[in-house]
Amino acid sequence: MTTCSIDNPYSPTASADPTQPDPEELMSRDEIEALQVERLKWTLHNAYENVPAYRELYDEHGVHPSQFQELSDLSKFPYTDKEFLRNAYPFKSFAVPMSEIRRVHASSGTTGLPTVVGYTQDDLDTWASLVARCFRFSGVEPGQKIHNAYGYGLFTGGLGAHYGGEKLGCAVIPMSGGQTDKQVQLIRDFEPDAILATPTYLLAIADGFRKAGVDPRDTSLKRAVLGAEPWTDEMRREIERTFDITACDIYGLSEVMGPGVAGESAVTRDGSHIWEDHFRPEIIDPFDDRVCDLGEPGELVFTSLTKQALPIIRYRTHDLTRLLPGTDRPGHRRMGRITGRSDDMIILRGVNLFPTQIEELALNLPSLSPHFTLEIDRPNRMDQMTIHIERREDATRDEAIEDGKKLLSEIKTKIGSSALIDIAEPETLARSSGKIRRVYDHRNK
Repeated sequence: MTTCSIDNPYSPTASADPTQPDPEELMSRDEIEALQVERLKWTLHNAYENVPAYRELYDEHGVHPSQFQELSDLSKFPYTDKEFLRNAYPFKSFAVPMSEIRRVHASSGTTGLPTVVGYTQDDLDTWASLVARCFRFSGVEPGQKIHNAYGYGLFTGGLGAHYGGEKLGCAVIPMSGGQTDKQVQLIRDFEPDAILATPTYLLAIADGFRKAGVDPRDTSLKRAVLGAEPWTDEMRREIERTFDITACDIYGLSEVMGPGVAGESAVTRDGSHIWEDHFRPEIIDPFDDRVCDLGEPGELVFTSLTKQALPIIRYRTHDLTRLLPGTDRPGHRRMGRITGRSDDMIILRGVNLFPTQIEELALNLPSLSPHFTLEIDRPNRMDQMTIHIERREDATRDEAIEDGKKLLSEIKTKIGSSALIDIAEPETLARSSGKIRRVYDHRNK
C-alpha cells in the first residue's frame, strides 16, 4: 500500500446552519465540472497506486491516470462491475490499510459472493452529510422525528439513513424493517414527522394501519423519503394519497456509497439530483457501451470523486435511466426515474418488459392494488407470464376482474406482450420489509 502521489483535493465544507444548502449544492455547472477534474485526478491515481486490481486492469488496457487531463478523458478508462469487486473479495479492493477502516458493509446479492464496501472515518462523515443533504432537500427539518424502517445490518440503507438523520439534527427512531404491527404502534405513539422505507413496504405499513382500524391519513407523518427499489410516479401518487404526505425519492447503492448519492427536491419532485461534487455519472448504451447524450436513456455508470477506502471508477450499476439538466440545483444533473435494471429485464417471447411498466399501468385502474407479482413459466415450450395482483378492499371481485381484463389489453397494446391474470384477495400476496421481489421466473427450473 502506497501513498497517493496526488494530494486529495477534497475538504468538506458543510453548511454551519443545517437548514441551509451546502456551498457545493449551489455551484454552477462550470464550477462543478472544474471540481470534478481535480477530484478525478486524485481518484484515478489513488486507485492505480493502492488497489492492485485497478493497476492490473489499467495496465491491461494500456491506460494510466496521467492520461486524464479533462472530463472527456474518463472514457479512456474501462468499466468495472460487481464481478470486478467480487474478484477482490473480501478486502483486496480497499485503497487504505485495514487500520484506517471504520466500517464494513456488504451488498445483498442473491448469487455468488457479496460485494464488500469499506469506509474510512472521512468516508462515513461524507456519507452522513450527503444523506442529511438529501433529507433536507426532501423537506425534512432539523429537530423533527424520523421513523427509520430501512433494514439495519450489512445492508447500507438502515445505518446510512440513521446517521444522515442524526447529522441533520433529527431524532431518529431505529425501527428497522419488519414487525409491521409494531411499526404502526410506534408511529402512533411516537408521532414522527417523516418516515424512511422502501415504497412497497410503506404501503404494507398502510395495510397495517387499516388492519388496526386507523386511517393512514390520520397519522403525524408529513414526509416520506423512499428508495432501495424502482418506483413510478403512479406509486408516488398512491402513497401520497394514502398517507396525505409528500413522498420523495432517494438513490444510492452499496458499491458507490449507499443511500445519498442522489436526492429529490420536495419543491420540484422531478427526479433525484445527483450530488456531482462527489460522484461523476454517465449514461451508456447497455449493449454496445457507447456513452449516451444528455436525455438519452441507458445504463447508469458512476465514478466516485472523494471516496478514500473504496474508489469506484466507471462502475456499471445496471440501473436504467437518463440524465437531465438540474432544476432546483442547476449545477447538478438529475436522473430520471429508474425504469428497471438491465440485468432484471424480462424477455417474454422476444418482447422486453420491466415490472415498473406493469405497475404504471395497474395503478391507473381503480380496483387494482399496488401489490402484484409476475410469474413466468414455459408450458408447452412457449413462454407465459401470469400477473398475480390483489384487488383493493373497497372494490368488488367483479370490478377487479373487469379492470384485470383492461390491464391485459393495455399491456398488449402498449408493451406488445400477452399475459394471464390472477385476481388475488386483499393481503394474500407476500409483503416485503426490504426490497420487493416482483418476478418469479421458473423457465430454467
